[in-house]
Amino acid sequence: MFNNSITCAVELDVKQPLDDTSDNEFHDAEDNDKEALEEKFSDALDLNEPIESEKEPEEEPEPELSEEELQANKEKAESLKQEGNSAFKNAEYEKSIDLYTEALAICPKKCTVERAILFNNRAAAHKHLGAQSVAIEDCTKAIENNPNYIKAYARRATLYEETDKLDECMADYNKILELDPSSVEAKTHVTRLQPIVHERNERLKEEMMGKLKDLGNMILKPFGLSTNNFQLQQDPNTGSYSVNFQQNPPRS
Repeated sequence: MFNNSITCAVELDVKQPLDDTSDNEFHDAEDNDKEALEEKFSDALDLNEPIESEKEPEEEPEPELSEEELQANKEKAESLKQEGNSAFKNAEYEKSIDLYTEALAICPKKCTVERAILFNNRAAAHKHLGAQSVAIEDCTKAIENNPNYIKAYARRATLYEETDKLDECMADYNKILELDPSSVEAKTHVTRLQPIVHERNERLKEEMMGKLKDLGNMILKPFGLSTNNFQLQQDPNTGSYSVNFQQNPPRS
């Protein structure tokens, strides 16, 4: 497992109103406890699997509401978000999860940017309690609501690395670079992870080939043959392989 992660402030939306599409997260928290919140991104989160009732029934269609009712729900969701942020700052992570979930239950579906922020904030609480898989799901929902949400990609990349899903981690950092080519943190992580991923893939390939060889020897043994009778040769021009049979292979 790798400990290096994007360094940035713990990010939960505090001051940003639900109808503000700018992504200035955690301003209130920075005012109150800037030093405590400006920790490494990877330390911002962790959780135990929540019970199923903690999650909002997103599959259910949104009821028909008037514009006034929708606006009232939007404002209530904003208020619940602020309460959730306060609970998070006080290390009441389970309470913050409940509040974010309640906010998501009433936040209008058309408010995709605001819903993305709520999902990302809830992911932070889940991660802080140790449930990386649940946090990854929430980051993914945040990205589904806002495909350009860099902070959700960054949080998910950290979670993927913590759970040894390095290919997915690399994909998220590359997506960040696609959205923001100037991101120094993403470039640093991509550079760091490339040799690690290559080494891991080579090791897995060797392990797989060893297992295939053992299986082949087991199948060929009744015929007085082994995998040593079959030599793979790669064409340097095409990269394709051919198999050559040797009746009496050299002993290894």
